[in-house]
Amino acid sequence: MHRKIKIILNPMADMGNAWRVARDLRSITEQHGGIDWSGTVYPGHAIELARQAGEQGYDLVIAMGGDGTVHEVMNGLMKVQEDKRPVLGIVPVGSGNDFGHGIKAPATPTDALNRAINGEPSTVDLGLMTTGDGRREYFDNTLGIGFGAMVTIRSHQLPILRGFLMYLTAVIQTIILDHNPIKMQMEIDGEKREDSIIYLILCNSPREGGGFLIAPDAKIDDGLFDYAMITNVSRLKMFRIVPEVMKGTHGRFKEVTIDRCKKFSLTADRPLYIHADGEIFSGPGTDIRQVSFEILPKALKVVMG
Repeated sequence: MHRKIKIILNPMADMGNAWRVARDLRSITEQHGGIDWSGTVYPGHAIELARQAGEQGYDLVIAMGGDGTVHEVMNGLMKVQEDKRPVLGIVPVGSGNDFGHGIKAPATPTDALNRAINGEPSTVDLGLMTTGDGRREYFDNTLGIGFGAMVTIRSHQLPILRGFLMYLTAVIQTIILDHNPIKMQMEIDGEKREDSIIYLILCNSPREGGGFLIAPDAKIDDGLFDYAMITNVSRLKMFRIVPEVMKGTHGRFKEVTIDRCKKFSLTADRPLYIHADGEIFSGPGTDIRQVSFEILPKALKVVMG
C-alpha cells in the first residue's frame, strides 16, 4: 500500500546549513515518489505543520532539522488523535542532534533519510510537563531547569560557534555569570525533598548539548525518567563536575543525584527558567514557579536507527 509521507524541514537549522543538506537529498525523495515537503518559517510553525499532516492522512512525518525541530514536530503529532497519528521519522541536521543519537539515527543525512523512509517504527516514551497555570508541553529527549536552561539561552547568543563547542562555551559562561541556586520543594514518586538546586534535568535518553552524557543509563523505552540534580556547590566545584558530565561519571560526586522516577513535581522560590529539548519554554520575563512532570510510556511511534 502506498504511504503518504511528508518532510518538515527547518531550513535555518545548523546556522542555516540545513537547506543545503535538504537540496542534496531531493533526489532520494524523488526516487520514492510522492513525498511532500513543507518548510518552517517561524517559531512553532512545525507544530502546526505536523498537526495538519496528521489530519490530512499522512502515515509518516519526517522532521529534518535539529532537536528543536524534532521537538515541535513531535508536539504537533501529539495533538493528533492516536489512531490517526503518523509515525515520526528523523533526519538530524542540527547543532546537537541528541535525540537522533538517542534513537541511533544514522549520522549522515543520506543514510538517515533512507532509514526514516524504509525503517521499522518502534514505540518510545515521552515526557509531559504541566505548569501551575495549566500549560502542557511534551518533550522527547531532555528537560532542564535552572542551569541547563540558562546554558541553552546563552548558546543561542553564540552564532559563530556550532555543535558541542557552542554548548561548552555556554556552560562556562553560565558558571561564571549565572551561578544562582534555586530553593525547591520537590515530590519525586511520592517522596518529598527540599533543597537548593543549581541544576535539574529530566532525561528520556542519555545526552544533551551535543555530547554531554547526563544520564548514561537512560533508555528511551523503559517507562522511566532518569534525572540528574546538582545541589548548591561553588563555581570551582561546578568546573570540576562539568568534565565528568562529558564522560557520564559525574554521579560519583556527593552533590550529584542521579536516579529514576515516573513523576516529579516542584515548587520554586523564584521564577524558573526551563528548556524542553533545547527549546526555551520559560525564560526572562516569565513567572513559572510550579511545574510537574510525568513519563508517558510508549506514547509515540518513531522510526529507529
